[in-house]
Amino acid sequence: MNHKKKLLVKAIGVGLLTCASAAQAANWLMLQGTEKDGQSARAKLWGFVQVQYQNDRSSANSGDGYIPPKLIGPNLNSQSAFNVNRARIGVRGTGFPLDNKVNYFFLAEFGNNGITAPGDRNVRITDASITLNHIPGARVRAGLFKTPGAEEGLQAIHVFDYINFTTVTNQLLLERFPNSNGSYDAAINNAPIGLPSPTGIGAFDSSVGAFRDTGIQVFDTFKVDNWEHSYAVMYGNGNGLNFGNGDGHYDTYLYWSSELVFGGKGGRRQGLKMFAWGQSGKRLLDTTNDTTYNPESYDRDRSGLGFKYLQKPFRVSAEYMQGKGMIFVGQDKATFDINPAVAGGNGEEGKANGYYLEGGWYIPNSKWEIDLRYDIYNRLTDDTPFPAGAPPAVAGKTFEMNFQTITLGAQYHINKKTRINMEVSDRTFEAVDWDSGAGPNANLDGVSQRYAIQLTHVF
Repeated sequence: MNHKKKLLVKAIGVGLLTCASAAQAANWLMLQGTEKDGQSARAKLWGFVQVQYQNDRSSANSGDGYIPPKLIGPNLNSQSAFNVNRARIGVRGTGFPLDNKVNYFFLAEFGNNGITAPGDRNVRITDASITLNHIPGARVRAGLFKTPGAEEGLQAIHVFDYINFTTVTNQLLLERFPNSNGSYDAAINNAPIGLPSPTGIGAFDSSVGAFRDTGIQVFDTFKVDNWEHSYAVMYGNGNGLNFGNGDGHYDTYLYWSSELVFGGKGGRRQGLKMFAWGQSGKRLLDTTNDTTYNPESYDRDRSGLGFKYLQKPFRVSAEYMQGKGMIFVGQDKATFDINPAVAGGNGEEGKANGYYLEGGWYIPNSKWEIDLRYDIYNRLTDDTPFPAGAPPAVAGKTFEMNFQTITLGAQYHINKKTRINMEVSDRTFEAVDWDSGAGPNANLDGVSQRYAIQLTHVF
């Protein structure tokens, strides 16, 4: 009997991990922030590895140069590359046998991506938090963890149905932070364009925000009949994975979701989830384009709403998001102002918006899944035009950009912990006020298909 009980406990543990690794219309606040009461281990080791190959078919500009959207990240020095883009290992559990209402979550990144590449880091802590579940209706989570926000950022990355983020999520929400000394402004705004590229993520010495922050969050979930309502209020440093609070200001994060549950449990649960979120804070930025660090404070606001429907064999989701202030304005130069010497191209105070619509079909009686996604990002929608007295080639024009992408993908589930993603993205990037080959379009022309294949294994 003891042997059979051990086998049963092991089977249940595998089943729980499988549910967590196959999440779709899931409640990420609960899955990532809490452990099941009375059922969790003191320490559960877990993690995943993702390896990939990407090939970009974009063409060079007239000077035989390539800007970052035509190069493979995070290194941005080639149009094709193999990469161990994620290798994460962590431990989670209750930690305290006498009080299972205290949970913890720890995760570290060893892969090559926007978290580890800036500053040439080999490993980076991405999550380190403690959750207290003692107050009914108000769980408290403190430490470094994912902020409540857009579904594409909040969900677990190892169950993401695509290889690459949408452009709106990548540019508007995956935050880039100015260098610690602000010196990159002059160096990057005067850098040449070429292959390999001296610009892009390598120009930053701080990791991308990775949809995370250090702070404190109050959250919980309430069930009413077949509905599940969740909320979260977070107060954080506004500094991503970078510890400390250099400007003395804090970010506020608000989140709400309501889901009509059709059936299932945990990550395999099927339902219709509707959600809305908002973020607000301030950032220090030096835009003087010289070697002296003279930062100013700028607002950074983001908000969005969306839904996710899952009832196999179909999945449909969509999300709209918008932002003001601290708009990242690559692609040519990795900065927040296209040219500080002119009025236009000001991402420090500019506006942007975008959305995506995607769906999936789980082919019955097979291990295959087909995915299709359309996303659009409109950047600097309120940009200041060049004055009438400017040269005719630029008078009245702005630096408003439009980025559209259609992605066709397929997934093959080898088993419950291992799958292969394949996708091709057709991209059209342009500066809307400029003719082909003129102004920013001299570099954006030629952005084209990108092919990718990725193998994911969860352990």
